[in-house]
Amino acid sequence: MTGLIQVLGIIFGAMLILVGVLESFFFRDQRFHRLFLIKPDDVAAVRLWTFNLGFYNMIWGAGAIIGALMLTGSDPGAGRALLLFTTAGHVLLGIILFVSERRLWASALAEAVPPAVIVGLLLL
Repeated sequence: MTGLIQVLGIIFGAMLILVGVLESFFFRDQRFHRLFLIKPDDVAAVRLWTFNLGFYNMIWGAGAIIGALMLTGSDPGAGRALLLFTTAGHVLLGIILFVSERRLWASALAEAVPPAVIVGLLLL
């Protein structure tokens, strides 16, 4: 079971890092405006929050990957705690995203469901 949790944790962490890179460095690209609900005229106004939010996601993603890798290290309890914190946090963040902007329901599902599976596996 630990191997499955590790793989899912690493995939989830990589997904967060990818989204973070898109948010921080590609928010000006019109191909992603629909994904982030950005209008071309608003790019300058959203620069600060997209840039910072992207780095938050990259750091959360690194935490998930590190926690997953630590599960088979010398202190698996610490890895379990770190992975549980990052995944449970994103379950809540996905719910908050859905409640705050229903048009982002698909993003909310992507943010909440994969980590919810990991949380469930960690708590079994």
